[in-house]
Amino acid sequence: MKAIVTGISGQVGKALLAAAPADWTVVGVDRGALNLADPAAIARLVAAERPDLVFNPAAYTAVDRAESEPELALAINGAAPLAIADALASHGGRLVQVSTDFVFDGTGGHGYRPDDARNPQSVYGRTKAAGEDGAGDRAIIVRTSWVHAARGANFVRTMLRLMRERDELRVVADQIGSPTWASGLAATLWGLALQGQPGIWHHRDAGVASWYDFAVAIGEEALALGLLDSVPRIVPIATTDYPTPAKRPAFSVLDVTATRAALGDTHVHWRTNLRAMLIEEKTFG
Repeated sequence: MKAIVTGISGQVGKALLAAAPADWTVVGVDRGALNLADPAAIARLVAAERPDLVFNPAAYTAVDRAESEPELALAINGAAPLAIADALASHGGRLVQVSTDFVFDGTGGHGYRPDDARNPQSVYGRTKAAGEDGAGDRAIIVRTSWVHAARGANFVRTMLRLMRERDELRVVADQIGSPTWASGLAATLWGLALQGQPGIWHHRDAGVASWYDFAVAIGEEALALGLLDSVPRIVPIATTDYPTPAKRPAFSVLDVTATRAALGDTHVHWRTNLRAMLIEEKTFG
């Protein structure tokens, strides 16, 4: 059995490679090997490898920059999943598409279920919703949120850097979601793929947090592990105090009940997974 994993320089791509079953052949590609904005290149790769699965965690993830580069964001986030699905249709392989909580507007006030209506409020969210549509009915689509991993580009590592550089940090406290460790997400992606479970699924770590809560926990855990000598003052602020080009959902907690039931696994709290990620980060130095 063979799988292609896109975006292997990213944190989810790396986690997928690490979680791959021993009896699978996995072909990893990064942006240098595959231009996701080029449908012809996608078709050539799929035709050459004839995979049973294509995992597509690669995405245009610069949420604010996407507001000024909507065409490029749409080509990577929206058109590429369609091109992969079309290329796979000729020989029966399945697409596993990673999506986002940003497809929701954040006004619901409840955990979003997979079948809840989407209403993205940003270019990033709209292009990822287009990617879900392009992936088609045979695909496995997994929405997630606030992903982090050791050595990745993410909120946790940004906070660690800023905590070493500054005496005070101001962090938004009125956007609520759930952090997600990339390793747990990769296990869910492989689990659903091996079950051949098409449809839309949600994955996140257990528990909820604001970005402020997350930052406070990062400081506490990093201090306990010796990654920080001290923790600066962390001040909660409102979204209106930190305007950004792209609108973020105020409440984007994902309901993962169906996913956990399908896989029959343990839902690990985000703080436990944060600690595991920071231990890994310390190991890497």
